[in-house]
Amino acid sequence: MRGLADKGGIFINKKELEKWKEKLKTKNLPAHVAIIMDGNGRWAKKRGLPREEGHRKGVETLKKITQACGELGVKNLTVYAFSTENWNRPRREVNFLMDLFQRTFEREAEELVKNNVRVLFLGNRTEMAPSLQKIMRKVEKNTAKCNGVNLNIALNYGSRREIFEAAVNLCQRGEGDFSEKGLENYFYNPDLPDVDLLIRPGGEKRLSNFLLWQMAYAELYFTEVFWPDFTEKDLYQAVEDFQNRQRRFGKVGGE
Repeated sequence: MRGLADKGGIFINKKELEKWKEKLKTKNLPAHVAIIMDGNGRWAKKRGLPREEGHRKGVETLKKITQACGELGVKNLTVYAFSTENWNRPRREVNFLMDLFQRTFEREAEELVKNNVRVLFLGNRTEMAPSLQKIMRKVEKNTAKCNGVNLNIALNYGSRREIFEAAVNLCQRGEGDFSEKGLENYFYNPDLPDVDLLIRPGGEKRLSNFLLWQMAYAELYFTEVFWPDFTEKDLYQAVEDFQNRQRRFGKVGGE
């Protein structure tokens, strides 16, 4: 029987994976999972492939993990697709990524609606090509009434920039509401809840300017698995780890 990778050295088939999922659903699930989709380039290099192949494979992984989050009951999934710093990558790679984003959004637009996935984009869109901005608006509009998992895609996103621009707008147009909530009203998505669980594949252990405000009390989970190889099993391991932690939010344990 074909199965999935191991859990602590134990082979897991699809039936066992389904049981694992149902068990997780009976406990406290993270309402908001954020993922830094890291390791595409290294995944490709390890296999002697161009970096572009790693990014293509990463798109397939995102589809799979979005579906898995919906089936598990995770309401919000936010993924780091392209940071403000990623513009410093080689021009060829940046151009490929912009084209990949546009082709993916165009190809998946109907499927997202079919799967009841609502899509919202976080980041500064003004630096994107008009054609990409157009398809982003179309996807948001077409999925606006979907009430399954909320897929938030951080594209040309930087948390410092988000906070800075929000502060500027609050000072200029805030009408005296100088509070945390008043600042959040000028974020890219003011309704985005705080992150419960951050997952970073790829072996690195840093936040990379991602949702710094929203992750004030997030639980952090790092794994050596490259994003293209990330599976439902890896998601479940991260969620199980989250469920075994005690979140205190500044209080003493047991309060």
